[in-house]
Amino acid sequence: MSGERGARETLRRRERRVNPTGIRQLPFARVENNYPPIALLSADELEAIHRASLKLLQEVGMEVLHEESRRVLRAAGAEVDETTQRVRFDPALIETEIAKAPAEFALHARNSAYDVKLGGPHVIFAATGGPAFASDLDRGRRAGNYQDMCDYIKLVHRLNVIHQEGGCPIEPTDLPAETRHLDFYRAAIGLTDKTWQCWALGGYRVEDAIEMAAIAHGKTREQLKAAPVTLTIVNSNSPLRLDIPMGEGLAAMAKARQPVAMTPFTLAGAMSPVTIAGALAQQNAEALALIALSQIYSPGVPVMYGGFTSNVDMRTGSPAFGTPEYAKAALASGQLARRYKIPFRSSNVTASNCVDVQAAYESGMSLWGTIMGGVNLIEHAAGWLEGGLTASFEKLILDAEMLQMMRAFLNPIQIDEESLGLEAIREVGPGGHFFGTGHTLARFERAFYEPMLSDWRNFENWQDSGAKTGTERANAIWKELLRTYEAPPLDPAVAEALDAYVARRKEEIARQSA
Repeated sequence: MSGERGARETLRRRERRVNPTGIRQLPFARVENNYPPIALLSADELEAIHRASLKLLQEVGMEVLHEESRRVLRAAGAEVDETTQRVRFDPALIETEIAKAPAEFALHARNSAYDVKLGGPHVIFAATGGPAFASDLDRGRRAGNYQDMCDYIKLVHRLNVIHQEGGCPIEPTDLPAETRHLDFYRAAIGLTDKTWQCWALGGYRVEDAIEMAAIAHGKTREQLKAAPVTLTIVNSNSPLRLDIPMGEGLAAMAKARQPVAMTPFTLAGAMSPVTIAGALAQQNAEALALIALSQIYSPGVPVMYGGFTSNVDMRTGSPAFGTPEYAKAALASGQLARRYKIPFRSSNVTASNCVDVQAAYESGMSLWGTIMGGVNLIEHAAGWLEGGLTASFEKLILDAEMLQMMRAFLNPIQIDEESLGLEAIREVGPGGHFFGTGHTLARFERAFYEPMLSDWRNFENWQDSGAKTGTERANAIWKELLRTYEAPPLDPAVAEALDAYVARRKEEIARQSA
């Protein structure tokens, strides 16, 4: 038995052992989308956005506040104005540098059964990352804290459809801001053996992630360059600015050869033009500039093209998510990423303030836009609420159900002599039924998708069982998953080394702050 096959079989046995809940989950699996993506834009329209982006970078440029990045860009041939910190890019420089980015790459988990690939047909679902608040039906909305963060990571580990922890599901605001990243990294390494995302907010937070990942994987930093283990998101400060913390994070990740999803945050009507075309041109310009910068730092370092263009409510100025405009922008962003042969990152988002029908239909719109746009990484795939301010425990389960349905949808229809069922049709004939045919009996247990959250019973049976809504059922599911959670194995010596590193770094950061 090969190492990979053996790891998968061990994982399947463990899932059967630790899932005595009766909660219907699909087993963990790598996902591929082999359907042709929707081409929303014509070839001429795609090139018009590309040319407009290059024109923006040449004539307007990017404000780069990070001094080291300005220095390496100047050395690479960009025009740098130190007075305004404005960097202008020759189109040939952009074209040359982005061509160095790989079309596919892999991320290695502490448990190799959870290794994932990005690019090509590969799709991974990452849980939400970054919210400052947590919420559930029992305790309501509250400031993020360490215990909620840990509970969420445990649920991410238990939900088989989720491939990756998404960069701290809930900000632990009860911990010091300067060192809470260390507590998050330690929890992410210990509470799950899936891949996880680090923070790019400053170079030292990336350095700590690389050091702790090296300890966890039993490898040197040099070895991790050839086998990446963590990923982060770098957001340009739209419009057309790279700030110092994100610049530091980008540089540190590039030097460590760990992948970054370069993601402008372009809200049409606020941080970009009110037209989707204009927002896409600006998004593309910012993404290309950041991708080029990463390749100048470290040629061939894995990166992703991040699309996060949506719109605002023009009556209030509030961000709107899961809109028709968001879905169209996701489809177009996927086309742009494929034009550059760079893996594509998008998101599952909603502006709803609670887990209700709005949360469901806006997330549904988002997911269809990303999936049919040829996405490779769905960030915030499960749990995002309130425009990203809140991580909801019930929304995590709702999204996991939708992700399972998307995964089942991505399984192509099998067309062969057996599946066509002509003999069964002949056997039943006109006016009969297929319940008792051999064709049905041989397949009924695995014929259709079985939901984790949906209740398909008739009204009377549903009512007799308490008439629980989907949100209430989601509440019961996450509690049961948490109750039956078992931590994945971690070598005691590795745990001790990680704890020692965290303690030492907290002391060092405290001294530096003082």
